[in-house]
Parts: sequence; structure tokens; C-alpha cells
Amino acid sequence: MKIDETNLAIIKHLKDGRKSFSSIAEDLSLTENTVRSRVNRLMEEGVLEITGLIDPQSLPGHQVIIVAMKLNTVELEKKAVELNELKGVVSVSVVTGRYDILMYVLLNDEKGFGLLEFFTEELAKVDKIQDFETFVVYQGIDLRVPYVL
Repeated sequence: MKIDETNLAIIKHLKDGRKSFSSIAEDLSLTENTVRSRVNRLMEEGVLEITGLIDPQSLPGHQVIIVAMKLNTVELEKKAVELNELKGVVSVSVVTGRYDILMYVLLNDEKGFGLLEFFTEELAKVDKIQDFETFVVYQGIDLRVPYVL
């Protein structure tokens, strides 16, 4: 599927998933039917998924960390799928550079799932991790994530 400028503009407007097709159409000088049909096609093609997101900074006891990992394997995609199944993991990306994997994790201290629990109960299950570095997000700009706990 071709992602043209109009599709990108519609997707950007859908960052707030509750925005109506009519207001998107008005902002982009399109018809509501055009916006609706493009969104439906993007969803059918698997390019777009509309989901509810939360801002962990607005919830007491929640915290986001980013874990950067260097692995002892070249099977990066297989390892990324395995990591994505761990409790609290919001997203996993295979990347270039100093690390092989970047992983976003949502912690919930109020439910007894903090940084220590993530490392000792979840990350400890995974083999072939050579090295990792953890980045605690203390303030994010637009840090909305799916609620996975």
C-alpha cells in the first residue's frame, strides 16, 4: 500500500484516537467519506491500528523505562518476539548501533511490579543477553503507551 502525504496527515490527526472523521476532513480540506475510506483501507492493510493509550505519568505508581540490550545472538527478530512477551513490555525494536534491541517497559509499583521485579522475574527468563543499559524516564513528552499490566 502506498502511504502518500494525505494518509500520513490522516494518521497524524488520529494520534488522538477520538478525533472525528469530520473534523479531520475539515482540517485537511477533504470529504468525510474520503477520510473514512482511507482509514478503513489503512486498517485493512494492517498499516493502522486505532487503540486506547494511557499517560503513565498521570497514574500514581507507574513508570516507564527503556532497556537497551546487546545480545549474544544474530537471531535478533526471534529474540525481540520473545522479549515482547515479557510482563510489562510495551514495545520492542530491533535497532542498529551500540545496542541490538530497544525495549519500552511499563512498571506499576502499586501492584508490586517495579524495576527490581522486572529484572528478577521477567528479564531473568531471557538468555543470550550480553549487556544492557536501563534508562528511567522521569519526564516524557507525549509518553502515551498501551496499558499492558
